[in-house]
Amino acid sequence: MPATMTTGVETRRLSLADAGVQVRADEDAAARFTGYAAKFNSRTAIGNPLRWGFYEEIADGAYTKTLTEGDARFLVDHDSYYVVSRVSAGSLLLAEDASGLAVDSALDTELSYVRDLKANVRNKNITGMSFGFYVIKDEWNSEEVEIEGADPVQVDVRVIREVRLIEVSAVTFPAYPDTEAEVKAVARALDHRGDLAALEARAHFRPELMDLVHIDREPGGSTRETVPAEPDVSTQPKGIPLDARMRALAARYGLPR
Repeated sequence: MPATMTTGVETRRLSLADAGVQVRADEDAAARFTGYAAKFNSRTAIGNPLRWGFYEEIADGAYTKTLTEGDARFLVDHDSYYVVSRVSAGSLLLAEDASGLAVDSALDTELSYVRDLKANVRNKNITGMSFGFYVIKDEWNSEEVEIEGADPVQVDVRVIREVRLIEVSAVTFPAYPDTEAEVKAVARALDHRGDLAALEARAHFRPELMDLVHIDREPGGSTRETVPAEPDVSTQPKGIPLDARMRALAARYGLPR
Protein backbone atom coordinates (compact mmCIF):
# COMPACT_ATOMS: atom_id res chain seq x y z
CA MET A 1 0.00 0.00 0.00
CA PRO A 2 1.47 3.43 -0.86
CA ALA A 3 2.46 5.78 1.92
CA THR A 4 0.41 8.77 2.95
CA MET A 5 2.67 11.10 4.89
CA THR A 6 1.87 14.40 6.54
CA THR A 7 5.22 16.12 6.74
CA GLY A 8 5.47 19.32 8.75
CA VAL A 9 7.94 22.15 8.87
CA GLU A 10 11.30 21.17 10.34
CA THR A 11 13.70 23.53 12.07
CA ARG A 12 17.45 23.37 12.59
CA ARG A 13 19.67 25.70 14.60
CA LEU A 14 23.25 26.93 14.68
CA SER A 15 25.07 28.15 17.76
CA LEU A 16 26.20 31.75 17.99
CA ALA A 17 29.80 30.78 17.23
CA ASP A 18 28.86 28.82 14.10
CA ALA A 19 26.24 31.33 12.92
CA GLY A 20 28.63 34.28 13.05
CA VAL A 21 25.81 36.67 13.94
CA GLN A 22 26.60 40.37 13.98
CA VAL A 23 24.99 43.75 13.47
CA ARG A 24 27.04 46.08 11.28
CA ALA A 25 26.58 49.34 9.37
CA ASP A 26 26.38 49.45 5.57
CA GLU A 27 27.74 52.23 3.33
CA ASP A 28 24.88 54.51 4.33
CA ALA A 29 25.47 53.82 8.04
CA ALA A 30 22.20 51.87 8.25
CA ALA A 31 22.26 48.84 10.54
CA ARG A 32 22.22 45.36 8.99
CA PHE A 33 22.05 41.89 10.54
CA THR A 34 24.34 39.23 9.08
CA GLY A 35 25.07 35.59 9.83
CA TYR A 36 24.54 32.01 8.71
CA ALA A 37 21.27 30.14 9.19
CA ALA A 38 22.87 26.81 8.19
CA LYS A 39 26.24 25.32 7.31
CA PHE A 40 26.94 22.79 4.57
CA ASN A 41 28.38 19.32 5.16
CA SER A 42 28.48 19.73 8.93
CA ARG A 43 27.25 16.63 10.74
CA THR A 44 24.72 17.23 13.50
CA ALA A 45 23.22 14.73 15.96
CA ILE A 46 19.42 14.79 15.87
CA GLY A 47 18.21 13.03 19.00
CA ASN A 48 20.39 10.12 20.13
CA PRO A 49 21.92 8.62 16.95
CA LEU A 50 23.04 5.47 18.77
CA ARG A 51 19.48 4.55 19.78
CA TRP A 52 16.55 6.59 18.50
CA GLY A 53 18.02 9.47 16.51
CA PHE A 54 20.31 9.98 13.53
CA TYR A 55 23.07 12.14 12.15
CA GLU A 56 22.22 14.81 9.59
CA GLU A 57 24.12 16.83 6.99
CA ILE A 58 22.94 19.54 4.59
CA ALA A 59 24.48 19.11 1.15
CA ASP A 60 25.88 21.94 -0.97
CA GLY A 61 23.17 23.38 -3.19
CA ALA A 62 20.26 22.34 -0.97
CA TYR A 63 18.86 25.91 -1.16
CA THR A 64 19.60 26.71 -4.81
CA LYS A 65 16.08 26.18 -6.14
CA THR A 66 14.18 27.62 -3.19
CA LEU A 67 16.21 30.84 -3.29
CA THR A 68 15.11 31.46 -6.88
CA GLU A 69 11.46 30.59 -6.27
CA GLY A 70 10.68 31.39 -2.64
CA ASP A 71 9.83 34.45 -0.56
CA ALA A 72 11.38 33.73 2.83
CA ARG A 73 11.05 35.98 5.87
CA PHE A 74 13.48 36.81 8.63
CA LEU A 75 11.85 36.36 12.05
CA VAL A 76 12.76 36.39 15.71
CA ASP A 77 12.42 32.97 17.38
CA HIS A 78 10.29 31.60 14.52
CA ASP A 79 7.44 33.92 15.53
CA SER A 80 5.61 35.29 12.47
CA TYR A 81 4.51 38.32 14.51
CA TYR A 82 8.12 39.50 14.67
CA VAL A 83 8.89 39.92 10.97
CA VAL A 84 12.20 41.72 10.55
CA SER A 85 12.54 41.56 6.77
CA ARG A 86 11.38 39.72 3.64
CA VAL A 87 12.96 38.69 0.36
CA SER A 88 10.22 40.13 -1.88
CA ALA A 89 10.43 43.46 -0.03
CA GLY A 90 14.11 43.74 -0.87
CA SER A 91 15.04 43.98 2.80
CA LEU A 92 16.34 40.39 3.12
CA LEU A 93 19.19 38.92 1.08
CA LEU A 94 19.77 35.16 1.22
CA ALA A 95 22.57 33.41 -0.65
CA GLU A 96 24.51 30.17 -0.75
CA ASP A 97 28.26 30.44 -0.45
CA ALA A 98 31.01 27.93 0.23
CA SER A 99 30.03 27.72 3.91
CA GLY A 100 26.24 27.60 3.87
CA LEU A 101 23.11 29.76 3.84
CA ALA A 102 24.19 33.37 4.37
CA VAL A 103 21.72 35.93 5.75
CA ASP A 104 21.96 39.71 5.25
CA SER A 105 18.99 41.69 6.54
CA ALA A 106 18.11 45.36 6.79
CA LEU A 107 17.05 46.50 10.25
CA ASP A 108 14.21 49.00 10.49
CA THR A 109 14.56 50.41 13.99
CA GLU A 110 11.12 52.03 13.82
CA LEU A 111 10.00 48.53 14.84
CA SER A 112 10.47 48.15 18.59
CA TYR A 113 11.36 44.46 18.38
CA VAL A 114 14.09 45.25 15.83
CA ARG A 115 15.63 47.62 18.36
CA ASP A 116 15.37 44.79 20.87
CA LEU A 117 17.03 42.42 18.39
CA LYS A 118 19.98 44.80 17.95
CA ALA A 119 20.43 45.10 21.71
CA ASN A 120 20.14 41.34 22.22
CA VAL A 121 22.80 40.66 19.60
CA ARG A 122 25.07 43.26 21.16
CA ASN A 123 24.52 41.79 24.63
CA LYS A 124 24.88 38.21 23.38
CA ASN A 125 21.37 37.25 24.47
CA ILE A 126 20.69 35.96 20.96
CA THR A 127 22.48 32.59 20.87
CA GLY A 128 22.37 31.76 17.19
CA MET A 129 20.30 31.32 14.05
CA SER A 130 17.79 28.82 12.76
CA PHE A 131 15.71 28.11 9.69
CA GLY A 132 12.31 26.56 9.05
CA PHE A 133 11.95 24.34 6.00
CA TYR A 134 10.24 21.48 4.20
CA VAL A 135 12.48 18.70 2.96
CA ILE A 136 12.03 18.07 -0.77
CA LYS A 137 14.83 15.54 -1.32
CA ASP A 138 16.88 13.58 1.17
CA GLU A 139 18.71 10.28 1.36
CA TRP A 140 19.39 7.93 4.25
CA ASN A 141 22.52 5.81 4.67
CA SER A 142 23.84 3.53 7.39
CA GLU A 143 27.31 3.75 8.90
CA GLU A 144 29.11 1.73 11.53
CA VAL A 145 30.33 3.69 14.55
CA GLU A 146 33.04 2.35 16.86
CA ILE A 147 32.11 2.53 20.57
CA GLU A 148 34.87 2.30 23.14
CA GLY A 149 34.42 -0.83 25.25
CA ALA A 150 31.42 -2.05 23.24
CA ASP A 151 30.48 -3.55 19.90
CA PRO A 152 30.20 -1.23 16.88
CA VAL A 153 26.78 0.35 16.36
CA GLN A 154 24.95 0.95 13.09
CA VAL A 155 23.71 4.53 12.83
CA ASP A 156 21.62 6.32 10.23
CA VAL A 157 22.90 9.39 8.39
CA ARG A 158 20.42 11.68 6.67
CA VAL A 159 21.72 13.89 3.87
CA ILE A 160 19.35 16.72 2.92
CA ARG A 161 19.69 17.46 -0.81
CA GLU A 162 16.92 20.01 -1.37
CA VAL A 163 14.66 22.07 0.88
CA ARG A 164 11.83 24.56 0.51
CA LEU A 165 12.82 27.43 2.78
CA ILE A 166 10.05 29.10 4.78
CA GLU A 167 11.93 31.43 7.11
CA VAL A 168 15.18 32.16 8.88
CA SER A 169 15.27 33.29 12.48
CA ALA A 170 17.48 34.82 15.10
CA VAL A 171 16.99 32.53 18.09
CA THR A 172 17.30 32.86 21.84
CA PHE A 173 17.87 29.22 22.78
CA PRO A 174 20.49 26.73 21.58
CA ALA A 175 19.52 23.75 19.46
CA TYR A 176 17.01 21.40 21.10
CA PRO A 177 17.12 22.60 24.70
CA ASP A 178 15.03 19.65 25.93
CA THR A 179 14.37 16.03 25.06
CA GLU A 180 10.78 16.71 23.93
CA ALA A 181 12.06 19.02 21.21
CA GLU A 182 14.59 16.39 20.14
CA VAL A 183 11.90 13.72 19.87
CA LYS A 184 9.72 16.02 17.76
CA ALA A 185 12.65 16.76 15.45
CA VAL A 186 13.25 13.03 14.94
CA ALA A 187 9.53 12.49 14.34
CA ARG A 188 9.40 15.11 11.59
CA ALA A 189 12.31 13.46 9.80
CA LEU A 190 10.74 10.00 10.11
CA ASP A 191 7.50 11.42 8.72
CA HIS A 192 9.32 12.37 5.55
CA ARG A 193 11.25 9.10 5.40
CA GLY A 194 8.04 7.09 5.59
CA ASP A 195 9.78 3.89 6.68
CA LEU A 196 7.78 1.91 9.23
CA ALA A 197 10.71 -0.40 10.04
CA ALA A 198 12.90 2.61 10.88
CA LEU A 199 10.14 3.99 13.09
CA GLU A 200 9.71 0.68 14.93
CA ALA A 201 13.45 0.39 15.57
CA ARG A 202 13.51 3.81 17.24
CA ALA A 203 10.26 3.23 19.11
CA HIS A 204 12.01 0.45 21.04
CA PHE A 205 13.73 3.30 22.88
CA ARG A 206 11.16 6.11 22.46
CA PRO A 207 7.62 4.66 22.22
CA GLU A 208 6.13 8.17 22.03
CA LEU A 209 7.41 8.39 18.45
CA MET A 210 4.48 6.14 17.53
CA ASP A 211 2.13 8.97 18.51
CA LEU A 212 4.06 11.67 16.68
CA VAL A 213 4.84 10.07 13.32
CA HIS A 214 2.10 9.90 10.69
CA ILE A 215 2.70 6.93 8.40
CA ASP A 216 -0.10 4.98 6.75
CA ARG A 217 1.57 2.07 4.98
CA GLU A 218 2.39 -1.62 5.14
CA PRO A 219 6.00 -2.78 5.67
CA GLY A 220 7.69 -3.09 2.29
CA GLY A 221 5.31 -0.70 0.56
CA SER A 222 6.54 2.10 -1.70
CA THR A 223 7.13 5.59 -0.36
CA ARG A 224 5.51 8.64 -1.94
CA GLU A 225 6.95 11.93 -0.74
CA THR A 226 4.61 14.87 -0.38
CA VAL A 227 5.10 18.43 0.86
CA PRO A 228 1.99 20.16 2.24
CA ALA A 229 1.23 23.81 1.60
CA GLU A 230 0.87 24.54 5.32
CA PRO A 231 2.45 23.06 8.46
CA ASP A 232 0.57 20.12 9.94
CA VAL A 233 -0.19 20.55 13.61
CA SER A 234 -1.94 17.26 14.24
CA THR A 235 -0.32 14.87 16.70
CA GLN A 236 -2.82 12.03 16.32
CA PRO A 237 -1.39 8.67 15.18
CA LYS A 238 -2.47 7.64 11.69
CA GLY A 239 -2.39 4.04 10.59
CA ILE A 240 0.34 2.71 12.94
CA PRO A 241 -0.50 -1.00 13.38
CA LEU A 242 -1.47 -1.94 16.92
CA ASP A 243 0.92 -4.89 16.98
CA ALA A 244 3.83 -2.56 16.08
CA ARG A 245 2.94 -0.23 18.94
CA MET A 246 2.70 -3.17 21.37
CA ARG A 247 6.09 -4.56 20.27
CA ALA A 248 7.70 -1.18 20.87
CA LEU A 249 6.20 -0.81 24.33
CA ALA A 250 7.13 -4.37 25.27
CA ALA A 251 10.73 -3.83 24.19
CA ARG A 252 10.93 -0.54 26.11
CA TYR A 253 9.73 -2.03 29.41
CA GLY A 254 11.21 -5.53 29.08
CA LEU A 255 7.84 -7.28 28.82
CA PRO A 256 7.33 -10.65 27.07
CA ARG A 257 6.11 -10.39 23.48
